[in-house]
Amino acid sequence: MARKTYIARVVTLAAWFALFILLLAWYLWLAPSTHFHPSLVLVVVAGPLLLPLRGLLAGRAYTHAWTTLLILLYFAHGVTEAMASPDARILAGIEIALSVTLFTSAMLYARWRGKELNLRPPK
Repeated sequence: MARKTYIARVVTLAAWFALFILLLAWYLWLAPSTHFHPSLVLVVVAGPLLLPLRGLLAGRAYTHAWTTLLILLYFAHGVTEAMASPDARILAGIEIALSVTLFTSAMLYARWRGKELNLRPPK
């Protein structure tokens, strides 16, 4: 694996874990929902983020590629929270930054790793 591909993978995993921890902290400790049970909020908000975890940890380029589509939901959530609730703007800004980082690094990893896998000589 090329160095730039490895760096993109490490950044992807770091951003994924940071986003997951942010969501847990946000909805369990920093600003829990007053209308819904915290476990329901976590299933709806953090649950989809668990779907690509196995493929991300395994370094699958295909999983990194479709994770970029999933992360768009978290970007939209961050923008919506930043506009709708002034109290959550800092947390929403962090969510936006992490989702953009995750999107970019996962996209670059998928592109670079896909090229590396296609350049292997046939057996």
